[in-house]
Amino acid sequence: METPRIASSALALRHVFLRDMILPASIGIYPHEHRAPQRVRINVDLGVEDDGARLLSRARVGRDKLSRVVDYEKVAQAVRSIVSAGHVRLAETLAERIAETCLRDPRVQLVRVRIEKLDIFPDAASAGVEIERRQADLSTRLP
Repeated sequence: METPRIASSALALRHVFLRDMILPASIGIYPHEHRAPQRVRINVDLGVEDDGARLLSRARVGRDKLSRVVDYEKVAQAVRSIVSAGHVRLAETLAERIAETCLRDPRVQLVRVRIEKLDIFPDAASAGVEIERRQADLSTRLP
């Protein structure tokens, strides 16, 4: 099943993604899940404000600078850091932490995070959770 796209020309969003990152994670509620890390597959999709879509001058559209985009290397580093930070009981918690970190960049308008445990059931490729959060969600949760 293909993940729905979150890019939108109507909203002037660029689609930035990190696809099928597989990491060892200490995750789960059962005793055997506390003993050893297990493989998780992580997908992160970001709906990012697309300044190029709003520019009328073709000369400005071609600005080829890393500073004007969300750097997916930094997203990957953040995911690795969050996953390696210690045991997490729920895949939902891990997904929320990743989403909240991505939304700290005000250019990120929405984020979809999918966490899949790969070795849970012998008759299923994976089991997990997918969440979608918006920038507005983050601002309503802040004190």
